[in-house]
Amino acid sequence: MEVKEVSNNNSQHSGVVSEMFAMGHEKVLICQDPKVGLKAIIAVHSTVCGPSLGGTRMWKYKNEAEALKDVLRLSRGMTYKNAISNLNLGGGKAVIIGDSRKDKSPELFRSFGRYVESLSGAYITAEDVGISPEDMIHVSKETKHVSGMPGKSGDPSPVTAFGVYMGMKAAAKIQYGSDSLSGKKIAVQGVGHVGEYLVGYLAKESADIVITDIHDDILKNVAGKYGCSIVSPEDIYSVDMDIYAPCALGATVNDDTISKLSCNIIAGAANNQLADENKHGHLLMEKGIIYAPDFLINAGGVMNCYAEVMNISNEDVMKMAENIYSTTYDIIKTSQLESIPTFLVANKMAEERIKRELALKSS
Repeated sequence: MEVKEVSNNNSQHSGVVSEMFAMGHEKVLICQDPKVGLKAIIAVHSTVCGPSLGGTRMWKYKNEAEALKDVLRLSRGMTYKNAISNLNLGGGKAVIIGDSRKDKSPELFRSFGRYVESLSGAYITAEDVGISPEDMIHVSKETKHVSGMPGKSGDPSPVTAFGVYMGMKAAAKIQYGSDSLSGKKIAVQGVGHVGEYLVGYLAKESADIVITDIHDDILKNVAGKYGCSIVSPEDIYSVDMDIYAPCALGATVNDDTISKLSCNIIAGAANNQLADENKHGHLLMEKGIIYAPDFLINAGGVMNCYAEVMNISNEDVMKMAENIYSTTYDIIKTSQLESIPTFLVANKMAEERIKRELALKSS
């Protein structure tokens, strides 16, 4: 087990530190254990509102630089997500570089758990893309700073999907005058854990659903279960749709795709959906497309993990996720009244919460 920790008071201005400074991170932990094939990065963005909490993602990144960029963006997003949701948590995230279908082992997750433990509670981990509640069992053998365990709050995906569904309905209420999704053409990109649960909610409302995913077996299973149409990953942006729901990786709303999208609402579970937040956030507003800020409407999962940490009931955490509807509605209304993009309204809400916490700590 080899540890390399880089913190904001480190005088060595490496590329990692430059990225950290630019995004305001407190520390980044580079993890490597060749004996078990572990290569991972843990990023702690902020602990102002509490210990940082965010899931661990396992993905076959092209290189370490791509993984670093992802974990820095994701951890910053968790700070805003937890702040806007009024949770006593900061923002953190972890990525494990590898193929989640081939490279998992109990030894790998136990090694990763030792790295989490080395942060002494500054970071609490949970599931994200490529990680299951069963994987967390192995992590928990080395650290208590883990949530989403089987038998406790478990898989956060159902709560995440419910929050996205609530945010989507709030956007529909403003865009169409009704929050009913019956008959609405909805394109769901990515039907893994969260995406499938979201499709389930949409199917109950008799939405017209088209789906895509990089895994054919998952795609066929979800389509068969819910009667969805299937398109290839590259064709999802061009289908006739009212609502685009990105539920896979981020940055799918970009220069290439915005010109193809026929939707008038974007509301999905993926993190960091806008490739360039400022540029694309303004462009969507100019085109009359309502963007439901991702870190707001996908916060159900972290609410679920928070409930486990704070011993909150399942019923109460679902009420917390239901409140995403009213917050999304208010943010979109403010955006329209003040003619500023929804992401800026949401960012301001989160930043004001963080400023209040800083003021309390310094008083």
